[in-house]
Amino acid sequence: MSTRESAENYLETILILSQSGNPVHSIDIVKELGYSRPSVSVAMKNLRESGYIAVDGDGHITLSDSGREIAQNIYDRHTLIADWLIFLGVDKETAVSDACKMEHDMSEQSFSAIRKHIEEWKRNVYNQKNCR
Repeated sequence: MSTRESAENYLETILILSQSGNPVHSIDIVKELGYSRPSVSVAMKNLRESGYIAVDGDGHITLSDSGREIAQNIYDRHTLIADWLIFLGVDKETAVSDACKMEHDMSEQSFSAIRKHIEEWKRNVYNQKNCR
C-alpha cells in the first residue's frame, strides 16, 4: 500500500466515522481499520502535519477542508464502484473489498467514464419506468 493510498484510507475512515455525529478519536480508527495504536498515532501525526486533519485538546479529530475534499472524493469513488459491482452480481463483501482496491489506483479518466456510463444507465432506466 502506498503512502498516498494509506493517507486516503485514513481520511476516508475519518469521514465515515464523523458521519455518526460523534467525535472521532484515534481509538475509533484503530477499531475500524484494525491497525495498531502506534501506527494510527503516526498516521494522525503525519496527516496533521500535512494539514489534512486537526486534533483538539480532547483528542477529537476533524478533517480540514483539503482533507475533507480528498476523503469525499475517495468515498464517492468507493461507493459508486461498490454499488456498480453489486449491480453486476458481485456479492457485497467482495464488491466492497474490490472497490477499496480500485478506488485508489484508477485514473480520473477511467473513473469519470464509469461514472458517466452509470449515470446514463440510471437516467435511461428512470425514463423507461416513467414512460410506462
